[in-house]
Amino acid sequence: MEQLWAHLIKVQPDPDPWVVGVSALAALVLVGFRMPWQVSRGLITIAHEGGHALMALVTRRKLEGIRLHSDTSGVTLTRGRPTGPGMVLTALAGYLAPSLLGLAAAWLTEKGHITLLIWGVLLFLVCMLLLIRNLYGALILLATGGAVFALIMYAPAEVQQVVALVAVWFLLLGGIRPIIELQRKRRRRQARDSDADQLARLTFLPGGFYVFFFLLVSVVSAVFGAYLMNPL
Repeated sequence: MEQLWAHLIKVQPDPDPWVVGVSALAALVLVGFRMPWQVSRGLITIAHEGGHALMALVTRRKLEGIRLHSDTSGVTLTRGRPTGPGMVLTALAGYLAPSLLGLAAAWLTEKGHITLLIWGVLLFLVCMLLLIRNLYGALILLATGGAVFALIMYAPAEVQQVVALVAVWFLLLGGIRPIIELQRKRRRRQARDSDADQLARLTFLPGGFYVFFFLLVSVVSAVFGAYLMNPL
């Protein structure tokens, strides 16, 4: 156990500035262009639904399962009081989760704990797999988890570092775009059951306030995460 823990917490050297820059550019391409975003957006959905699930457990709601769909949407099924702080916090957690996870990952990266970060991601995916309730979601998690496991087992430390950097930037930047897309759908009245609108029904604040709050937290997380990732 001591050897395993020592392996997990070992510190890798700081990446070259150009590696950080190229990683950020790669993540920007994934988030900013339509085709790569359609392919990679499901990873943000995994983080989103994981945020709902984690908060449901923290607030002691009964977690019945998670579903991930081929259109990159998802749903987390919980049971408990339909109103109250637990329900509000569970609804709040989804859109905040990718950015906050990205910020935590940026902090680990800044400390040089790349190995711990990658193993943490694998553990997160395994926990999600235990909660998944549809075949497509299980296949996506198995494929993603398998890729992460292969990265741990077979990729050299330099490759692991680059992949981790791209993943961190992707979470920081990718946490923003779904919020912008949400507001566009709300303007067209196509998202009546969105997290923001559910929160509006649960509280005295309008849905637009929650969209603004989601965006504010995500942008601040991205800025602070970028500051942590700055190699200079």
